[in-house]
Amino acid sequence: MRDEDVVAFGFRDADESAAAGSRPLPPGLYALALDDVRAAGAGEAARGAVARLAERDGFWVHLDVDVLDDAIMPAVDYRQPGGLSWAELEDVLRTALGHERAVGFDVTIFNPRLDPDGTIAGRLTDCLRRALAVEGPPV
Repeated sequence: MRDEDVVAFGFRDADESAAAGSRPLPPGLYALALDDVRAAGAGEAARGAVARLAERDGFWVHLDVDVLDDAIMPAVDYRQPGGLSWAELEDVLRTALGHERAVGFDVTIFNPRLDPDGTIAGRLTDCLRRALAVEGPPV
């Protein structure tokens, strides 16, 4: 996979990663930090990212749920304050997954051991269900 075929969307740990000695994101990779997403609005930022990806024959959407605000998604191993809200994530996913060139989707990072009663999994599932809902003509 080429750097220019990837979008990093909503990350918020660049300073922490740099302090830990991690390499910066490659310059050819389209990167939208959380501040950039918020400045544009989640939906508009997603439309811009999808426009870049739609130039390819197809694109895959990979969701690390730790992109969500830690206050609403504590069932992850790498917790950080801030992050997307449920509504912002739903808007981003609806935009990306609703595009005709979207060919697949996966969800990672969720740790069910940190959600013993399943409440957070239920909220995540509801968000994904709404984002994936296809609105058609009334039956």
